[in-house]
Amino acid sequence: MLHRYLYTYWVIQNFKRTGRNVIIGSFQYLREPDKIVLGDNVAIGQHCIFELYSSYGDQRFTPFLSLGNNSSIGDYSHITCINRICIGNNVLMGRKVFITDNAHGASDYKLMGIPPNLRPLYSKGPVIIEDNVWVGEMVCIMPGVTIGKCSIIGANAVVTKDIPPYSVVVGPNATIKKTIKK
Repeated sequence: MLHRYLYTYWVIQNFKRTGRNVIIGSFQYLREPDKIVLGDNVAIGQHCIFELYSSYGDQRFTPFLSLGNNSSIGDYSHITCINRICIGNNVLMGRKVFITDNAHGASDYKLMGIPPNLRPLYSKGPVIIEDNVWVGEMVCIMPGVTIGKCSIIGANAVVTKDIPPYSVVVGPNATIKKTIKK
């Protein structure tokens, strides 16, 4: 336990801003943590990867990642950002969640002939996860998506489109099973 607090203290010195009572698990890979803001009572699991890119080849970006108060990210999760990813307050994420606001090139015939790691990065837009959202294990949240407040995203869902508030989403196609009404 002492190791976790010491590790957290050492790591948070690199972030743009951190709130109170932040806990960070060991063995993180943090690229450009000076562009990350953490709220109060944030918990980040072990072996997470946060990759923010201000540059990629000759491209320039202004990435920003924020995690709201009382939010937690499970072990082995991976976030990659060239634009903006905002995770609201009271968001609970399972293990092995993947969130990205970018991709290696478009699905264009000419680009497909270039090795993926040499294609230009592009973003379809920011990723917004509103307050009180529960994200299950092994969920993928893709670029340009907003997940509405108080939603539940079931395990293994691949979210490629906006999810309305108060929705329950299941399956690999992120099917909205129901939207809870007042």
